[in-house]
Amino acid sequence: MKYALYLGCQIPARLSQYEYSARAVLRKLTVELVDIKEFNCCGYPLRSFDFRTFVFSAARNLALAARAELDMIVLCKCCFGSLKKVEHLLHQDSAWRDDINGLLSKEGLRYTGDIEVRHLLSVLYHQVGLEAIKDKIEKPFHALKIAAHYGCHALRPSRIVQFDDPLAPSIFDQLVEATGAESISWAAQLECCGAPLGGVNDELSMSLTEKKLTDAQRSGAEYLCTACSYCQLQFDVVQGIMVDRQGKDHGLAAILYPQLLGLSLGIPRDALGFALHRLPADDIEKYLAAEPQGEAAEA
Repeated sequence: MKYALYLGCQIPARLSQYEYSARAVLRKLTVELVDIKEFNCCGYPLRSFDFRTFVFSAARNLALAARAELDMIVLCKCCFGSLKKVEHLLHQDSAWRDDINGLLSKEGLRYTGDIEVRHLLSVLYHQVGLEAIKDKIEKPFHALKIAAHYGCHALRPSRIVQFDDPLAPSIFDQLVEATGAESISWAAQLECCGAPLGGVNDELSMSLTEKKLTDAQRSGAEYLCTACSYCQLQFDVVQGIMVDRQGKDHGLAAILYPQLLGLSLGIPRDALGFALHRLPADDIEKYLAAEPQGEAAEA
């Protein structure tokens, strides 16, 4: 199993723990990653201002992966949604495809439609598989209640991203429970984290975040779990700002899914980037089984 790893812009600049933990987990699960240095921004920031440049930016990444003959594995759900949208557009509209291929030809590139764009969670669920993951678990969690946050761009528009049922998704919940943790039911699970409004209307952005935190805490969650760079930054960095400004601490830190999975796979916390969190997630290891189990115990 081999993929071109697409990191986008936010992860290298602001959320390197996502890259560290994803690489460590995928290595443990024998998924090979290839770095393509020429990858550029997914184009999302330009989508509302210059749609043609947005399409070209995403298409260039698709063309680079196609030249390497590799499917893409994407960590950020915003990047995933952008790449899927452009992939769909170029597949459906020959005029757009001809226009963008004219631009790509200046670099010897071409959009061919021959590769797949997959999010990290999709690869873990569909390509690696739940049973294969469970077989690798060394220290399952016990009595840990997790609020899994899906994020908007992985679910909508569902006919384009084809990630999961947009109204009743379950992939993320099942992946959380593969670690031994309990994925709780909470009413605000599918609502926006508030990140898209940051810098435009900070008060409303934080209000949306506060609503989700309140509901997750009321529903019994001990941690939030994300698999998107924007959502994680909102629930970690922005929540930290909210605590400083408003003094209201829900005691509900956010962790990335590969960090949760990585601990249960027996990967040391230092390799998963826990020290880079704004809000500490130091006590999560108390929920891990004390002794190795499964294949690790038999070895």
